[in-house]
Amino acid sequence: MFNLVALIKTFGYLGLFGIIFAESGLFFGFFLPGDSVIFTAGFLASQNYLNIYFLLVLLFVAAVLGDNVGYWFGAKVGPMIFKREDSRFFKKQYVEEAHQFFEKYGGKSLILARFIPAVRTFVPIVAGVAKMNYKKFFFFNIIGGLLWIVGLGLAGFYLGRVIPDVDRYIIPIVLLIIILSILPGVGHFTGTYIVKKRRKAQP
Repeated sequence: MFNLVALIKTFGYLGLFGIIFAESGLFFGFFLPGDSVIFTAGFLASQNYLNIYFLLVLLFVAAVLGDNVGYWFGAKVGPMIFKREDSRFFKKQYVEEAHQFFEKYGGKSLILARFIPAVRTFVPIVAGVAKMNYKKFFFFNIIGGLLWIVGLGLAGFYLGRVIPDVDRYIIPIVLLIIILSILPGVGHFTGTYIVKKRRKAQP
């Protein structure tokens, strides 16, 4: 997981596009480390291995297209998704959690979910299942993708420029990003669980 630098150097722009595209809307892409990939790619751009401008545009397009594929997949398949049994590349739990997230936050969930692993993969699919207005979906998709890609990409780029020998700290930085990206989801679902427990306990 942590040899992302070598992975990105090996597969280049095409590999980066594929990772972000898959994690943004293909249900089997939920396990991909999108946050750390974007940050690490930004860092490599600061070291002149990649072009930061081309990188940000490319990953933004991948994120938006991925979400669109997820939306149309959800709209096409619909309720069948919720009846699907668990498999190696599919966990029903993630779809149900994404559905709860979407119901609570609506269109804003498309922005918030960008920063929560697994949830970001399934929210656009759930939006399609729910037949969300496409213009509204596309608007929030654009905003969410822009904040996610540009925010993390530039963070990696500028840290790579201002911190001497930052490559020595890339592993702990990536670890921190993973932890920070998981915390919002943990907090949300822990809060939801506590609320449900309290409601059940009430006479």
